Amino acid sequence: MDFCQILEPKQKALQINLDNKIYGTFAEIGAGQEVARNFFQAGGAAGTVAKTMSAYDMTFSDSIYGKEKSGRYVCQDRVMKMLDYEYDLLVDRLGKVRGDDTTFFVFADTVAAKSYSGKGECHGWLAVRFQHAPNAKASELVLHIRMLDQENVQQQEAVGLIGVNMIHACFFHRDDKNKFVSALMDNLSTRRIEIDMIHVSGEALDHMDSRILSLELVKRKYTKVVMFDENGHVLQARDYLYKKNLVVLRGSFRPPTHVNMDMLKCGLEILKEEVADGEEILGLPEVSMSKLIERGEVSNRDFLARVDLLTALKQVVMISNFDNYFEVNEFLESVSRRKILFVTGVYNLQEILDIKKYEENPSGMLGGLGALFGKQTKLAIYPALDDDDSSKLNHIDDVKYDPSIKSIVNYFFENKRLINVTNFNEDYSAIWSRTVLKMIEDNESGWEEMVPEVVANHVKAKKLFSK
Repeated sequence: MDFCQILEPKQKALQINLDNKIYGTFAEIGAGQEVARNFFQAGGAAGTVAKTMSAYDMTFSDSIYGKEKSGRYVCQDRVMKMLDYEYDLLVDRLGKVRGDDTTFFVFADTVAAKSYSGKGECHGWLAVRFQHAPNAKASELVLHIRMLDQENVQQQEAVGLIGVNMIHACFFHRDDKNKFVSALMDNLSTRRIEIDMIHVSGEALDHMDSRILSLELVKRKYTKVVMFDENGHVLQARDYLYKKNLVVLRGSFRPPTHVNMDMLKCGLEILKEEVADGEEILGLPEVSMSKLIERGEVSNRDFLARVDLLTALKQVVMISNFDNYFEVNEFLESVSRRKILFVTGVYNLQEILDIKKYEENPSGMLGGLGALFGKQTKLAIYPALDDDDSSKLNHIDDVKYDPSIKSIVNYFFENKRLINVTNFNEDYSAIWSRTVLKMIEDNESGWEEMVPEVVANHVKAKKLFSK
């Protein structure tokens, strides 16, 4: 049977139903049983569906899948326990009967859709465990989504669509990573669903890198943020950042230099003086794709190299498509709910205070600055050598801005929302990332002294950033 390039959900379900090899279980908690429903309505579901179930009651759910230490039911641990239980049961009962001719799968989701009270975050964890060939070891696709529709019934429908897309992609698009990612959003839009985490594993998907797939999510604007831990593993950003005090450093990190690391160190020292003992503080390098997306110049290889360098320095990394500082802060404030300190250079402050930068912002400069400083966000300004006088370091007082906003700047300065970094290492003040990058590109020596040793070794070993 021939199908169009982008299939409707029932066409995808029917294509799977008509494949005699594909057979499995649907276990759905929250938002109805919308994924299974698509397969039943497509026709021929008896050829695909071994079992469907939905353990809504917490006691029932705990008796089947076990209790979560966190007490949460919509979490990654829960969906993985659902996969483990249902897949083992499926293979145990049917493996001997039809295992030589069947590629088994389990689809599982645990979702918090819009409730009657209308409170709480609408999100979910969805996963597929599948065989790409009879008797093959299982592979997995795991997603975290945020549901943006305003009505419960619309959210249910959206979950049904993305669930069908996931199963179909695993069986029909696993050889093409670009199609694999794009197909997840077939018949959906970013106004309805945000995919903010993706992880793949197993023999059928071992040619794919979860980090590159994550970068694709940002590049395609399926989400605004993805994160990686200090070992390069994919994180669910909102969960990880929740109730953490943050020191944020925006930069290209191409490559990370001594001055970048000193900025983070200074920021951590400053914030440590302001938070209670025992409260967690996270240093967070952030790299934006925004300008490169506009120009169509995003290279996954280049961004992955930067992620590798930062994780080699044992840094957690955030990749975003935010245009400016206030967009970053709006996101971080909504998830952190703690203190946030941006460490930035004096020349970046000059851009932040440039009134022309806010001409296209619907809220203007006042709205932009309000979003940037939020409830308790601060900017710590790291000094830089003067462009015209290499013996002079520029601080906040040296920044030029329109006189009409002088009182606003004074307000932030006098209330210590805008502060000078004083605990910096003067030996690093002459280091510029663009200079280091050009030296690497031109094969000049000496740049190694401007970056941490692990960065220099990594750049040389992998021949990064060279022309």
